[in-house]
Amino acid sequence: MKSTPEHAAIGLRADQIDTPAAVIDLDAMERNIQRMAAFARRHRVRWRPHAKMHKSAAIALLLEQAGACGHCVQKTSEAEALAAGGVRDLFISNEVIAPAKLLRVARLAARLAADGGRLAIAVDSPEGIARLAEAMDAAGSSTGIDVFVEIDVGQGRCGVPPGPEAAALARAVAARPRLRFAGLHAYQGGAQHLRAAAERRAAIAHAVHAAAGTRALIEAAGLPVPLVTGAGTGTLVHEATSGVYGELQAGSFLFMDADYAANEPDAAQPAFEHALFIKTQVISTHPAHAVCDAGHKSHAIDSGLPLVHGLAPAHALRYANGGDEHGILHAAGPQARLPALGQALWLVPGHCDPTVNLHDRLLGVRGGLEHGVVERVIEVDARGALT
Repeated sequence: MKSTPEHAAIGLRADQIDTPAAVIDLDAMERNIQRMAAFARRHRVRWRPHAKMHKSAAIALLLEQAGACGHCVQKTSEAEALAAGGVRDLFISNEVIAPAKLLRVARLAARLAADGGRLAIAVDSPEGIARLAEAMDAAGSSTGIDVFVEIDVGQGRCGVPPGPEAAALARAVAARPRLRFAGLHAYQGGAQHLRAAAERRAAIAHAVHAAAGTRALIEAAGLPVPLVTGAGTGTLVHEATSGVYGELQAGSFLFMDADYAANEPDAAQPAFEHALFIKTQVISTHPAHAVCDAGHKSHAIDSGLPLVHGLAPAHALRYANGGDEHGILHAAGPQARLPALGQALWLVPGHCDPTVNLHDRLLGVRGGLEHGVVERVIEVDARGALT
């Protein structure tokens, strides 16, 4: 059975929400949006949030109303889902190689262009460029597609090494009639959760140097580099002030998970708040522990277990893994008491992106978690969009 349908959920008090449920504190989320928009304006950079985090067309449009220039996605099916929901400017910040997927990419690019929109994609190989060009030809597209060359600036995942190899790919893109070289995709994902602020700063300094050098090499050959795009929530202040990056891809700032909360704050970065929670209820009590109904089918644990929200350190509870459907709660503070049978608790997920992907919809509460009311139900349009 799917979670509470929209007509039944709107108007519920927060204490009436059935458990487990994914809940957005709308006030906190909107404050995060305002801080991000102000930060981007102050530093005169574009921001293109990563929609793989929220997977929702409604949230994407809300961010664009606040000033976002468009959205990143990681999968072709995510792009299709958001486009179906009215999002018109999308960047698949990932490599697509399968011919069948590339044909979908080409057709989506044509549909978006016909509606006044735009689709971009990343490449990191000559074969990827050739296959993309073939798909654009096969689709009969006359509008073309924007293409970013991805460089590996320290992530150790996709991307070619900065320098001559990247410059050669940029020239290869520009040589294809239906492909438009749009710039460099230079995301340092490995730096986002380096705990020390100085470590994150050093990692992005390396990325900036690599991106700047590659851009200079391409421009020296007479090919303009319109944009360098990248950055995440953990490092965005460094890309924004680099003078090299013109666009920020941070997405997790919107909800802020427990893993990001573990980072040492950087004084120059906006202070984002937790806005995504899993509401859970205690279903069993014992002398040394209590059990709640939110196991790892309701929240992702790849980046660690959730935090129990809203308790002072002296009264803190520790969440331990109880399996698919259960969480084990232990007293962690010197004055902590185990919760009572039936008591509701709010968990901050360890990793917001895959947590959202576990839910059909998100309940948006206005007025706080204690006394708020469900104001809207947000569909997770791209849930399970993995292709």
